[in-house]
Amino acid sequence: MDLGSILHFLEDRSILVTGATGFLAKIFVEKILRVQPNVKKLYLLLRAADEKSAMQRFNTEVIAKDLFMVLKEKYGRNLNSLISQKVVVVPGDITCENLGIKDRDLLEEMWKEIDVVVNLAATTNFDERYEVSLDINTFGAMRALSFSKKCSKLKVHIHVSTAYVCGEKEGLISETPYYLGETLNGISGLDIDREKKVAEETLKQLSVENSSQEYIKSAMKELGIQRARKYGWPNTYVFTKAMGEMLLGHMKENMPLVIIRPTIVTSTYKEPFPGWVEGIRTIDSLAVGYGKGRITCFLGDTNTIIDLIPADMVVNSMIVAIVAHANQPNETIYHVGSSVSNPLTCTMFQEYGHQYFTKHPWIDKEGKPVIVGKVKVLSTMDSFRSYMTIRYLLPLKGLQLVNAACCQYFRGEYLNMYRKIKYVMRLIDLYRPYLFFKGA
Repeated sequence: MDLGSILHFLEDRSILVTGATGFLAKIFVEKILRVQPNVKKLYLLLRAADEKSAMQRFNTEVIAKDLFMVLKEKYGRNLNSLISQKVVVVPGDITCENLGIKDRDLLEEMWKEIDVVVNLAATTNFDERYEVSLDINTFGAMRALSFSKKCSKLKVHIHVSTAYVCGEKEGLISETPYYLGETLNGISGLDIDREKKVAEETLKQLSVENSSQEYIKSAMKELGIQRARKYGWPNTYVFTKAMGEMLLGHMKENMPLVIIRPTIVTSTYKEPFPGWVEGIRTIDSLAVGYGKGRITCFLGDTNTIIDLIPADMVVNSMIVAIVAHANQPNETIYHVGSSVSNPLTCTMFQEYGHQYFTKHPWIDKEGKPVIVGKVKVLSTMDSFRSYMTIRYLLPLKGLQLVNAACCQYFRGEYLNMYRKIKYVMRLIDLYRPYLFFKGA
């Protein structure tokens, strides 16, 4: 498939993008406007109460980003005209019926005009509150598909998931669908409606007990992790995304459905320019923690491949999949990663981090550069716990006693050490499955 045929297909097409303020969605929108300005319409669903607040979010959270710099240089003063002609900002909510779109005329227009639906709405927090993650990642996927079924001209429905919904088998992760009730560890009893009820009942019980909002938040986050690990998934994010895939496969009927499963998504490689990223994303938290001097030891297999994929490559895969699978009434799954063609090991990641932050140190609040050393990597959880106990937890306990005896004189030092230890232990808990992951 050449670029010409892709651009030809996109010409005069109407595309709905959910989660339009998200990282991948913005890159997707920029790419379409840049390479095919003759697209008919881009309907961008944003969580908002009304059109005014949706447009405000679009202006501040999407088009104002540096990502659109190349587009602004290309069109200059004409960019606003292009956007007004091609972009329809849609206030709505993926957690509601009909995607929360209240304007009936707009709904009818979209059902009549839309050729492609790209569902990018998701919460990617590994430890999101369970009821929130279910509503967006699981039932949100179902609602987006239900919306697609009402689109009379629909050519294909694209759903972006994650490669880590899968387990590894003999070093491979397969591009196969999930079926209702299927689990990673083989334990039976997974029922999606039951999971929703568990979340609702737990939330109700916490409210009856007059629990504080902070406690409710913590409890619902912990519930998600518990439910995920019961059935073999490492965290709430991948568990709820897997259940979303199950619902899609069950409900799709004859609809052309493509599920894109990227690995760890990083900054752009080439388009619209190298290195664009937004916020602290997945693997970035490890790099930032190391650069700030918070991480001096970590857990992992030094030979484990960390599968990173630049965001613009994911978007390119999505666009090619749209064209390749239009009007094909089947379910197709693609994993998008780099581990086979360009593997990056934990050791390489560690060395690159040390080289970078030695040359470009993080500047702390006092204006001083943070000096980093090489991270000590421990290969087993037992060795990691022993190291943390001897090196940090015992000194922390001693500092706690001294602080109490000295009328809180060392409170600042104690809290600083406590936060560092808590930060590392939380990262280990969330990232441990990926640090030993052998799939490719």
